[in-house]
This record gives sequence, C-alpha cells and structure tokens, in this order.
Amino acid sequence: MLQNLSKSILETVAYYDVLSYPMTSFEIWKYLLTRNSSVDANGGEIRLSDVVKELEGSDLKKYIGQYHGFYFLKGRNELADERIKRNKISEEKFMIIRRVTNALRFVPFVRMVAVTGRVAMKNAKRKSDLDLLIVIEEGKIFTGRLLVTGLVHLIGKRRYGNKIKDRICLNHFITTGSREIMLKDLFSSSEYSFMLPMFGQEEYDRFRKDNSWIRDYHCNYQPSGIANLKIIDDSWLSSFPRKIGEKILSAGTIEEKLGDWQKRRIENDPRTHQEGGMTVADSKALIFLPHPQGPRIFEIFKDRIGKLLD
Repeated sequence: MLQNLSKSILETVAYYDVLSYPMTSFEIWKYLLTRNSSVDANGGEIRLSDVVKELEGSDLKKYIGQYHGFYFLKGRNELADERIKRNKISEEKFMIIRRVTNALRFVPFVRMVAVTGRVAMKNAKRKSDLDLLIVIEEGKIFTGRLLVTGLVHLIGKRRYGNKIKDRICLNHFITTGSREIMLKDLFSSSEYSFMLPMFGQEEYDRFRKDNSWIRDYHCNYQPSGIANLKIIDDSWLSSFPRKIGEKILSAGTIEEKLGDWQKRRIENDPRTHQEGGMTVADSKALIFLPHPQGPRIFEIFKDRIGKLLD
C-alpha cells in the first residue's frame, strides 16, 4: 500500500492527467494535492526533496512514467511532447492578453486583470479562448463590467457566438469587497493556484490571502506569490484618465440603473437556466458558467485513481 506522500503524489499526477497536463517534479510539489494539512506522516513540512525521493522510488514507478523531465501516468508519454507544443501556443496567447490588459488598465473601476484556465497553465490549444478574472471596485461591478465588455468588444477580442479562438471570455467578475471565491472545490483550487495577474499586483496579493482555503486542497499554496514577469504596471498615463472616468461615473444612480438593466438581461438569457450551470449576478460577483467543468473532471479523476489503487 502506498504511503501518505506517495498517494498524494499519485493523486496529483492523476488529477492533472485528466487535464492532459504532465508535470515537473517542482510542479508536483507546488500543486501537491492534500486534504487537510501541509505535514507528512512524520510531522514535518513537505519539501521538494521529499517529492523527488518518492518519485524515484519503486512504489510510484509502477504507476508513473517520466519523459523530458515531465511525469505522467504510465502509457501517457505523448503528453510530454504535447505540453511543449502547448507551452509555445500559450506564450502566443499571452501576447494577446497583454495587449488587451494594456487597454483595460485605463478602464474606470478596474483593479485587477488576471489570466486563468488553460493559458495560465500554459496548456492552451490552438482553438482555446482566453479566460480572465476581473476585479472591480466595490459598489461598481455593473458599471465596470459594461465598460470592460464594451472595450473588449470594440477592439475585436470579446468571445461570443462562434467567435472563440483567441477571444477574451468575460465570465467572471468580482469586487474588492468580495475577493473570496464562492465555489470552493478541487477544480477551483487548481484554477486559482495557477492564476497569473496581468494588472494589479497589490490586488492580486489580497486575493491570494482571501483565498487561503486553497491550502485545504494544495498544501504548498502560499498566500503571497512571486510577481508575474508579464504583469503590466500602473502609471500616471493610465491612472489619471481612469480616475477622471471614475469621478464622472461616481453617481450611485448610474450603478443602480445599469445593475437593474443587466440583471434583467441575465435573467432572460436561456443560458442562465441551463441544468447544472452556475450563474451569479449581484453586487458582489458576476459569474457565468453554463457548463462548469469541475464536476465532470472530478468524476473522471475519481474513476481513474480508483482503478489505479484497486
């Protein structure tokens, strides 16, 4: 029977195998799946060297293969070459996101722009869209969303209809007063562990602290992270027009009317009422997930790890 750490390593590799994502030893350590704590059976902190030692042991070699420095479930060697290709694709998509973020930093009430999903993992396909999490100033979420959506649409990068490839998916807005993610499950914990800020480093640091629950799933998750080298700094050139716009749009009646209008549209959208979907539309968050991936991925993972350990 596998020891606690070996089992956690196998579960980590198996979960990301569902996402077709082979991992380096460092990534296995960084995103290690554990249920409750960051200590091993002997009561010590789990170190990278501990993970490497287990990966080199005979117990895990029964289940895990290695190629080009990547680890994956036995028989999935093709994932290593595929990840190298997807890394290059993701870097190209980062360039698009950076251009869009450069424009969004001028938008009133925008406090953070962060990339999530496949691009954040550097696991994007050619046809992948570009997932962003936008943080808006508290009390201005409907105004901020309208301005962000309008700008992204005007520059021809908003995802809608069949326009998906290299388009921005604006399905998640939160505010500076509600940074904690509502849906706390394994998929969300992974999603926001990989998240990378593109604008608003200080807000990103606050986000990480407010989502320390991620440590319940990933024991090595740290409330403060290393700054993304791709981040775009704020400057006088962007902050001055943004603040002018915020003064012009500061009236509470504007937010109230835009909120009423948007909530009516959301309520009348058939996608809002799809079975199994998740839609939130209030002053704290705007979330549009007609087909959440988490439950499906978790079921595949449970089946896969169950067969391995049977």
